[in-house]
Amino acid sequence: MTARQGSTVKVHYTGTLKRDGSQFDSSEGREPLEFKLGEGMVIAGFERAVIGRGVGENVTVEVPPEEGYGDVNGELVFQVRRNQIPPDVNLEEGIMLEIRTEDGSPAYVRVAELDDEMVTLDGNHPLAGETLIFAIEIVEVA
Repeated sequence: MTARQGSTVKVHYTGTLKRDGSQFDSSEGREPLEFKLGEGMVIAGFERAVIGRGVGENVTVEVPPEEGYGDVNGELVFQVRRNQIPPDVNLEEGIMLEIRTEDGSPAYVRVAELDDEMVTLDGNHPLAGETLIFAIEIVEVA
């Protein structure tokens, strides 16, 4: 049986960045990733790589930003005064913070830069703008 729209698949995978080969995620040492094709549970480029594959097949795929986490959106990068951040928050570059949008819903931002006065926050996905390489092994197709 090969994977097609509507199939539930289980895969093992390793994800690396094209720019430097660093690994950003892997299922190694964990249960395989399970998802249903066509439901948007994984990024488009990952799903595309699995369609038409059968159990035991291995594939390596390059996923450009438009099929991954999108391009970096400059409108999601903004600065706030450091004193606007609660004093009990231990600010460090790279940490994630939960903020409230204008309508009160939660959003997550990464601390991109900080100095004594200002904090630059980035609401883009950490992998936005990156070309991703996935090595995928198909474990199960149902």
